[in-house]
Amino acid sequence: MAEEKQKAKVSTKFSDVFAFSGPAPERINGRLAMIGFVAAMAVEVAKGQDVSTQILDGGLTWFIGTSVVLSLASLVPLFKGVTVESVSEGLMTSDAELWNGRFAMLGLVALAFTEYVKGGALV
Repeated sequence: MAEEKQKAKVSTKFSDVFAFSGPAPERINGRLAMIGFVAAMAVEVAKGQDVSTQILDGGLTWFIGTSVVLSLASLVPLFKGVTVESVSEGLMTSDAELWNGRFAMLGLVALAFTEYVKGGALV
């Protein structure tokens, strides 16, 4: 007889999901940063545009659209009571996602700062 995993009760209240130490803020920001860093570097390599030029050249619309879609996609499971830890296993763990998101946030800030100091695109 296989034993079923006991699931901890997870709060689905809006204030708990969006609390400072809640599951949503850092995870959503990290996911957006990972997409943003890869997109910024890809456009910079392909077109030679720095981050500020990308934002001013129609990138703000893409940023807002992507933010809304990814935020909603991340929130639906959280409001259903599904935790990220309950569906992470193997190489793609929830901790690995958090660390990748943190590094992507740092990478975006470092990219923008370096381009500002340099006065143009990194590449």
